[in-house]
Amino acid sequence: MTQLKPSVCIDAVFEGIPFELAIQQVQAAGVTAFEFWGWWDRDLAAIEAARDQQGLEISACCTKFISLVDSALRDSYLEGLEQSIHAAKRLRCNTLISQVGDAIPGISRADQHAALVAGLREARSMLEASGIMLVIEPLNELIDHQGYYLVRSEEAFQIIDEVGSANVKVVFDIYHQQISEGQLIANITSNIDKIGHFHAAGNPGRHELTRGELHYPSIFDAIGATGYRGFVGLEYWPVDDASIGLREVSSWFGG
Repeated sequence: MTQLKPSVCIDAVFEGIPFELAIQQVQAAGVTAFEFWGWWDRDLAAIEAARDQQGLEISACCTKFISLVDSALRDSYLEGLEQSIHAAKRLRCNTLISQVGDAIPGISRADQHAALVAGLREARSMLEASGIMLVIEPLNELIDHQGYYLVRSEEAFQIIDEVGSANVKVVFDIYHQQISEGQLIANITSNIDKIGHFHAAGNPGRHELTRGELHYPSIFDAIGATGYRGFVGLEYWPVDDASIGLREVSSWFGG
């Protein structure tokens, strides 16, 4: 049994189900936290009410999807991040997830890497002042996100080192990184200080954690052995009844 904390990504696990009903099912499955993608197209008051009614915590949501690798969009990114920090503070959510944008044809990776780092360095002061942690997300381009810039965890960890702030880390998506590079336990445990959040799904298919080639109990045990006690976001599209799958996985976490 792991000491990690599960969090249900309601936009994936309960796709198409009304928000309030999804939150009820999270609580009924014995999970105490949820996360979602965009806050800007939702009723924040309704989210607060549903959270409090069910006694749940919001583990993470996204900042606005504006490219970090395009220096011309840096001011827009920072403006969106400032708005997202205000929303996160209102929701008592301590983590914002950031994608970095697609690679830009005709611009070297070195220049795009530098733009990404520069943008995050500019974001440091507002993140540190607010106490919010921003986590950047590598994604796989083989199956799900063709053209996305940040694919390898090695580069993501390098970026964190270059930014140099405890409020900027990586969301390590186990599904994406299995597709992109494998070596999951080694890459996670040797860089755990740079990881602020996890995502998990079965592979292949991005379905329940009990389906596919990944043995999640072993992966979670290895993460727990590092001393990490943060959230693991369950971001998958269920094949079977969502509540049944959540209850099974919740039992791994002591739920």
